[in-house]
Amino acid sequence: MNESEIRQMRISFSKLNERRLELLDRPEVAELADRVRGIRESSLENLQELISVASESFSENGVEFHLAADGDDACRIIYENLEDDTIAKSKSNTLSEIGLADYLRRRGVEVIETDLGDRILQLAGIEKPAHPVGPALHLGVSEIAAIVRDKLGADIGDDPHEIMAAVRSDILQSIAECDAGITGANSVAASDGSAIIVHNEGNVARLSLMDTHILVFGIDKLVPEVEDAISVVKLETAYATGTRVPSYINVISGPSKTADIEKMLLRGMYGASRVIAVAVDNGRSTAYPEALLCIGCGSCIVSCPVYNTVGNRFGYRGYLGGRGVVMSSFIEGREAAAESGLYMCTLCGLCTEKCPVETPTAEMVERLRGECVAAGMGHPKHLRIAGRILRRGSPL
Repeated sequence: MNESEIRQMRISFSKLNERRLELLDRPEVAELADRVRGIRESSLENLQELISVASESFSENGVEFHLAADGDDACRIIYENLEDDTIAKSKSNTLSEIGLADYLRRRGVEVIETDLGDRILQLAGIEKPAHPVGPALHLGVSEIAAIVRDKLGADIGDDPHEIMAAVRSDILQSIAECDAGITGANSVAASDGSAIIVHNEGNVARLSLMDTHILVFGIDKLVPEVEDAISVVKLETAYATGTRVPSYINVISGPSKTADIEKMLLRGMYGASRVIAVAVDNGRSTAYPEALLCIGCGSCIVSCPVYNTVGNRFGYRGYLGGRGVVMSSFIEGREAAAESGLYMCTLCGLCTEKCPVETPTAEMVERLRGECVAAGMGHPKHLRIAGRILRRGSPL
């Protein structure tokens, strides 16, 4: 990000904070946070059992379940189940983590982003988002309009409604012939064999109705039951967007089916005739357990003085801020952590203070630094940069 983009990001973060202020102070949100923290802690303690249960439950529901050891394994499974040379996908940190879009493009498959923010970044050739649920928050209206005019040839002004209409028309035209939709999942109920996906744009619902729907999620998304998963996504929505519930909550438990003819089970009535679930490990089995508490709301980076100063240089792919740095060490190795900002963090602890499940990010960063220094991977110059950031303080 350049200075202009960082300033625009701060403006967007400020608006988000204003919208969240009243909601997050409500006692029912605090009660929900306590409940979700308990759900997540218990789920992580029993993660291997939940994986086994999920495999059985999804299979019973007619879902083709795969456990991918790493990102390459996940990409291979997805590619081998595609029959078309164009696919449509929704916003997903897990898909960014495994590098699916690049993997498919190298094999001649065109990937169409269907989330408005992600499509804008795709058109602009920008790889890294500004926020987990607001990828283009660092771009202003005039900048986005210029991108849309340039890349789509659209005759539009600097107007959000005109931008939305032009990008929507482009996406719908691009995916008209797609047979496969690929989405992430916000939380996954192991015993029910159900993936819960939240969204506001309606694109996930459209993708889930394509002939093949591929669900991709980290094994850390697993919780025991649908009721637990709904609690998780309600809390994520409150902290991510400042609203009580999203426009849509999709529960995907299997292919489209009907039994209206003599109670014979027939698949593929209106929605997907195939549903494929790919659960991704990719270092999670060896990660600090606390790193997997995260529910993906992005509240930590909104409050982070480092992130508000340097932008998405601090973080790893779609996992932004300190927690992303920690995750990178298990996904790709300690060198990746050092390169994504391990020594930028000021250890101020605001990330944990603002986290709904109290993920101890600063503690993990400090622990990882110790391990890296012990392995001869210390970078004192980054410590000096962190000191300057701390003295400047958070812009918010």
